[in-house]
Amino acid sequence: MNKKKIVFIINYFYPDYASTGQLMTELCINLQADFDITVIAAQPGYAGEKQSNRRLFEEDYLEKIKIIRIRLPQVDKTSKLSRMKYIFSYFLLANMALIKEKNTDAVYTISQPPVLGGLIGTIGKLIKRSKHIYNIQDFNPEQAMAVSYTNKQFIFNWAKKIDKLNCSYSDCVIVVGNDMKQTLQKRFEGKDIPKHVVINNWTDEDEIIPLSKDEPNIKCFLEEHGLEDKFIVMYSGNIGLYYDLENIIKVSQHFKEYKDLAFVFIGEGAVKSEMQSYVVDNNITNVHFLPYQPKEFIKYSLNTADVHLVVNQKGIKGVSVPSKIYGVMAAGKPILGVLEKDSEAEILISKSNCGHIVEPQNYDEIIEKIEGFYQMNKKDLDDLGNNGRGYLEKYLKREISINKYRETLHDVLGS
Repeated sequence: MNKKKIVFIINYFYPDYASTGQLMTELCINLQADFDITVIAAQPGYAGEKQSNRRLFEEDYLEKIKIIRIRLPQVDKTSKLSRMKYIFSYFLLANMALIKEKNTDAVYTISQPPVLGGLIGTIGKLIKRSKHIYNIQDFNPEQAMAVSYTNKQFIFNWAKKIDKLNCSYSDCVIVVGNDMKQTLQKRFEGKDIPKHVVINNWTDEDEIIPLSKDEPNIKCFLEEHGLEDKFIVMYSGNIGLYYDLENIIKVSQHFKEYKDLAFVFIGEGAVKSEMQSYVVDNNITNVHFLPYQPKEFIKYSLNTADVHLVVNQKGIKGVSVPSKIYGVMAAGKPILGVLEKDSEAEILISKSNCGHIVEPQNYDEIIEKIEGFYQMNKKDLDDLGNNGRGYLEKYLKREISINKYRETLHDVLGS
């Protein structure tokens, strides 16, 4: 029997470090036996990798998955103009690559780039006369509105109209949290709500497991960065616009003289340089900034922390779910969640009893909670972390989410 062909247009894909890229790579690998899969993605560059390819389109393969890689301009994440140039180049070239694909049964897009990711699927559905599955990882323009990305309200209004159209014309909208389901319903004011399903993101719980700091790779990492015998508060992920990290970094001033405590920020993003400047200007020596770690090393880097920060900016509830929470829970580490009440990540932390919650922008309470973790004995810390691991094993296994994707795609395609 011929397999149905799905073209995934997902911007970041193997070997990119972006969390969505890693998730979509795992998804495609696990679905390649069910479907004929082509991926249209940008050349790797999420963490600043230099591109050597000179052609606009380059064909590649990952196992049975065909990949069409698009050459795009380098992006400066601190520059709106540079971001726009990158986004519109991607939009144009992704559409060109999609048009060239033959016998397409479904187009699968995600909500990146904002709004235009879904619009590629809407255009593709009309041109290819195919199905469209729209996976919303972040609602936009709601996310941009939360951080006042621009003061031009008409841009937000038009962007929302376009993305509502994307949702309406899709054959299924996939959201990654129950709070995001409520946002979708709110968009349509309870009328003519598109077919939709909630499927959590995930991590590989067999790959990322709780490990002792005595594990050789972890021990080496700690020694290499001067972190031996430190109580480590870690943030690992995108150091971008939607997490309020440029303000959260200021709590490190309170802990400036704590010689056995260290803040470790792993990743890249638009506000990293601002955070680094704050640390230098205030002569804070116990804050460390490290680049993204290779995928195969994340299981070790996550386990070097005593507490992990999982944060979102105020106003992000129902708009986005920080996918880093799944890796932290898999590693069995306690979480300090700077999150709005009843957001998806807040509910996971509360239900699993794997950490403590602070409302966004309550910086004094962030300091208080870090102090509490710092004073806590190791057994109590371990118990919190183990609670998260146990909850993940019961309700959030990778297999559960991937099977939901499989069932959803077969349902949409009638296969």
